[in-house]
Amino acid sequence: MPSVSDWREQWEANGIPSEVVDRAESYQARWGGLALPPSFSYDGGPQMLRADTPEWENDLPEPGWWFEAGPQRTALPYSFLIGPDGSFGIAMDSWVPLHVRIEGWVESLALAESAEQIAETVTRLSGDAVADLDLSGMRPVPETAGIVDTWWHEGGSLIAIYNGEAELFGRPDYRVARVYSGNIDMEWL
Repeated sequence: MPSVSDWREQWEANGIPSEVVDRAESYQARWGGLALPPSFSYDGGPQMLRADTPEWENDLPEPGWWFEAGPQRTALPYSFLIGPDGSFGIAMDSWVPLHVRIEGWVESLALAESAEQIAETVTRLSGDAVADLDLSGMRPVPETAGIVDTWWHEGGSLIAIYNGEAELFGRPDYRVARVYSGNIDMEWL
């Protein structure tokens, strides 16, 4: 996989500031080539992580330099991006930050994989049923650094809430939650 350094001269000649190239290079050095397990939402998410050519975006809520987080597994009307502030999210005509950093996305994938294997019961909810979930007494899972997508735990339960597509498309019925019950011990995950 080519390094961002191989593209630096061309990118800077095309007007991409060196600090933006540095950010893409740092991302590529740490995450480039990491093959990911499929997400239970977002049609599996990015297949692997890889920095792409940064692009200036005026049309998103935060004007600035963005770059693709990695190629999608399937054809989707949106892209997975790293925002100017380092957040990971999805964008089409608007931006929906899913996690504070790419680490949050990676942690949420790892947590989902582990929870699927050890939970006694996995319940999938969507639409209004997600809004009706009672999260009182539950604590957020800080490692996932959720913004729009969040993880919650308490006792023997773990809940993943995926709101990104609902926000992006303005469709509350696109909300999805996965409730993992029984045998859930955060020490194991």
